[in-house]
Amino acid sequence: MEMLLFLMAFPALIAALLVLIRNNAARNVIVIAGGAVTAIASIACVCMNLGCGLVLFDCESAFADTLCTAVSCICVVVVLAFAVKYKNVIAGVLGLVQLAVVLFVEFAFAHEMDVPQGLYLDSLTLMMVFIIGVIGSGICIYAIGYMEDFQAHEPEGAKDRRPQFFALMFIFLSAMFVIVFSNNMAWMFTGWEVTTLCSFLLIGYTKTEEAIANAFRQIIMNLAGGIAFILALYVCATSVGTFSLDEFIRAGVANPSLVLLPVVLLAFAGITKAAQMPFQTWLLGAMVAPTPTSALLHSSTMVKAGVFLLVKLAPCFLVSPVPSVMVMLVGGVTFLLCSFMAISQTNAKRVLAYSTIANLGLITACAGVGTPEAVWAAMFLILFHAIAKSLLFLCVGTAEHHIGSRDIEDMDLLFERMPRLARLMMLGIMGMFIAPFGMLIAKWATLVSFIEVGQVALIVILAFGSAATFMFWAKWLGKLAGIAGEPQNVELKVHGSEWFSVMLMAMLLVACCVLLPVISMAVAEPYITSVFGLPGQDISSGNLWIASICVCITVIALFTGLGRSKKKKVDVYLSGVLRDDGTRAFQDSLSGESVATARNWYMEDVFGEARIAPVGVVFNSILMACAVVMALCGMTLI
Repeated sequence: MEMLLFLMAFPALIAALLVLIRNNAARNVIVIAGGAVTAIASIACVCMNLGCGLVLFDCESAFADTLCTAVSCICVVVVLAFAVKYKNVIAGVLGLVQLAVVLFVEFAFAHEMDVPQGLYLDSLTLMMVFIIGVIGSGICIYAIGYMEDFQAHEPEGAKDRRPQFFALMFIFLSAMFVIVFSNNMAWMFTGWEVTTLCSFLLIGYTKTEEAIANAFRQIIMNLAGGIAFILALYVCATSVGTFSLDEFIRAGVANPSLVLLPVVLLAFAGITKAAQMPFQTWLLGAMVAPTPTSALLHSSTMVKAGVFLLVKLAPCFLVSPVPSVMVMLVGGVTFLLCSFMAISQTNAKRVLAYSTIANLGLITACAGVGTPEAVWAAMFLILFHAIAKSLLFLCVGTAEHHIGSRDIEDMDLLFERMPRLARLMMLGIMGMFIAPFGMLIAKWATLVSFIEVGQVALIVILAFGSAATFMFWAKWLGKLAGIAGEPQNVELKVHGSEWFSVMLMAMLLVACCVLLPVISMAVAEPYITSVFGLPGQDISSGNLWIASICVCITVIALFTGLGRSKKKKVDVYLSGVLRDDGTRAFQDSLSGESVATARNWYMEDVFGEARIAPVGVVFNSILMACAVVMALCGMTLI
């Protein structure tokens, strides 16, 4: 239990130091040391508990209960202060509602809810610990060099807010550890709200009008989810009589009607945190924040808290049709429509955002299915999405600083201008959609789980959504792979901290793909066995090892020759008389001069946001409203 307490407290301690220390060199040392210790402690926690089932720890504490309530209230008060400052009425009203409900639940019920075993560990938690501790810390270290360049591009005399930025990053990690370790759902709610507040402050970091607007969009949607969460606790107190997550899930499996309403409310909270339609716009708006913020929100924290909760509730979804249908269809529709909308995007970060929302939709759908096979698939979708997407965000952030654009169409000849970074970006893209990387294996397992439960609608959604996924990733991959001319190599100025983190994510991606059979045996299967009583994957270990070997071959082929000087340079052949090799200009058939260009097809008129988004927003909104009404009716009849 000491390791759990350390992981929850240590990043918060580092955050406090970062607020106080203003010297750049000292701050960099603290960030590196704090990230390294957090990562090492996370790995140690995973290694010491590999293969464990559910382990509950006795740690009931009245002081911890009071502290959590105080922190939850402070988060709301901070939001209210910003709502007053920027005259945002909706955020203010929702904040007041949440504050009132939190105080009511605390004084009416919470002091009577004894949860002797407040903390716990299982294999799903260990996977999340690895993602938060290693990937999250790597992003914090990456931010050292990135934020130095970011600050250099700020207007002269602009205030340096990097101490607050790094402090918020580490508080984020601490809050995420609280979420994944808490068996006491009141404690989990506190971590939940801290991540919401930190996200709000990070999105609004630049304090531009656009950043403030997007920050309030995020806080409004997640306040709605937070209100649903605290209302679920109220219903738990009145109907189930416990705040213990373990007891709640066991009660839900034994008597689904008893927990119908709180399961629906918790699922709603998870859907908002995971940015599922109709709440996808807050995650898209987060793109205005510095790249480390985007990477942290999209890969290792925030959105992963949402799908983590949904996967934990999978046993309840398996036996309760109302929340199961809601979660399955919300996730499936989000996966399909956001994959379509990603096709129409030229902004690389926006492609990554839509891809994130789509993949979270697939994880959500798997959680809604709730079978052991679907949970196995969801766990690996979470793992590989976290690593590959963090690698891609960091690569895009570095490329943007050195080529001056995040537009995919401006990445011509990136393979020549930034050869090492281009290869790493290509590795991340291949990790998202190409066999034999782990993401595609997880999608195959997803398809198998959908077939086994006869979910024809989800099978069709997966087929068309995966086709769209192939289209938008293949376009980007083709753009990166183009080689012609000899432009200046601009990656020589990339900071060491950026290279460290990017290489870390690349090595983690390869290692997890190669070791997928081991991870399945040591992490995924123990969790599923402890929850369902049987292993959850139908793919033979032999096939998994074959995929691992293929990954090794693919990576060797991708990085062969990296760093070697060219022995021979030939002119570009353009089926005409070459005029200028550098600009790829040639004499055309009318004796004029033409410049060769390669541009992708984005099909804005077919897959544009204005056409696609309203469909998902309306459908999912009606679906969730119906689920809440049915849950209320069901609870009334008990």
